[in-house]
Amino acid sequence: MLRDDGNLQALTGGLKLKIRIQHPGVHERTDRGGSYWYFRYWEDVLQADGTTKAIRKFHTVGPSKGDTKLSKKQADVARDKFVATINRPTIQEKVVDGLALFSKMVEKYRAAHVEAEAAGRFLLAKPTRDKYIIHLEQRIVPQWGDRRLCEIKPDEVQQWLFKTCDSWHMMNDLRGIMSGIYTKAEEWGYWPEGRRNPISRVKIGEKWSVRPERILTEEETVKVLALLSDPNLLVLETAIATGARISEILGLKWCHVDLQTGILRIAQRYWRGDIDDPKSKTSKRPLTLGYLGDRYRAKAAADNAKADNWVFVRTDGSGLPLWDSGVRQALKRAAVAEGCDFPGLGPHSFRRANITWRQEVGGSSIEASKIAGHSTVRMTEEYTKIQLTRQEELTRLIQERLASVGEKQTAAVQVVQ
Repeated sequence: MLRDDGNLQALTGGLKLKIRIQHPGVHERTDRGGSYWYFRYWEDVLQADGTTKAIRKFHTVGPSKGDTKLSKKQADVARDKFVATINRPTIQEKVVDGLALFSKMVEKYRAAHVEAEAAGRFLLAKPTRDKYIIHLEQRIVPQWGDRRLCEIKPDEVQQWLFKTCDSWHMMNDLRGIMSGIYTKAEEWGYWPEGRRNPISRVKIGEKWSVRPERILTEEETVKVLALLSDPNLLVLETAIATGARISEILGLKWCHVDLQTGILRIAQRYWRGDIDDPKSKTSKRPLTLGYLGDRYRAKAAADNAKADNWVFVRTDGSGLPLWDSGVRQALKRAAVAEGCDFPGLGPHSFRRANITWRQEVGGSSIEASKIAGHSTVRMTEEYTKIQLTRQEELTRLIQERLASVGEKQTAAVQVVQ
């Protein structure tokens, strides 16, 4: 980070500082229930229009009588230490105190974090970069860009989120981005070290969803799949069988598929033209195909598969992977035809279904989490949807267990009699 006065002036919007040398006299006060040394001084306070206004302030140095009293000389020394922090302020000192314009901090945040590269690789994945840039350009900067870092208040941000966001997830995203800007500002010397991030005080309540959190039932799934054809059919069957993300499936090359053992190796993802690592470290994992192994072997033979070729390619002859939007549209059309479409239905719904069904057939939550590539079991819990049929089955099992105990007790009583 360049920290010359020209750059710092730009950061603060051309803030002008007054140069004032103060050496106020130290006085003793004994008429207000105690005896102490004090002095008065001037402090330049930032105004809403970017100018500063001199405010007269009062500072207590310490007791002038008693066991902990200070001598006049000691009080003078304490005075000198205090005024040294306010005499001849520099633009650097003011910037560190949070006087940088929020819009200027956003520019640095974008350049040094959101769009930054290291060793030829972006720090953030493309989906994350795109989301951050949209939120910064369309929402955050228009609302807060002309404020200084020290002027943004938690209650104002909270009310803004409540009024402008139509989902909990958007509120969480905006709050997270703004909080990240303050974190980087502290790291880079534009926010006082140790001062609490004001966005950390913004509360958005418990998580809630706009769309219904549901998955297709087994019967609905079979009917929908019956209306689909390859390659969309095999893509969605893979999502159901393995729980892989759509970007991971479309990122498969034949070198990632072991046709002999029927195992996929998730090593990358393809998202709207961008190839990158999977979402997290735990997302790099092997996945078994089960009965889909024969389908993949047949596809490999039909496609004359080569190691560096994509598994699921477009039909336009480009050799590039399918678009996820095309798979989603085919799924929606089939669901509408079967009368089981719902808001939010997409390939990711089958990932949720896999995680749910894997546990229903006996897999533990830890197993489901590892196979799904989740970084925490808590995320797996959010994906798991308990269906009414499964709930009914479990309820009956409890009732049957109790009934069998009751029958044994009745039989035992009859034997005794």
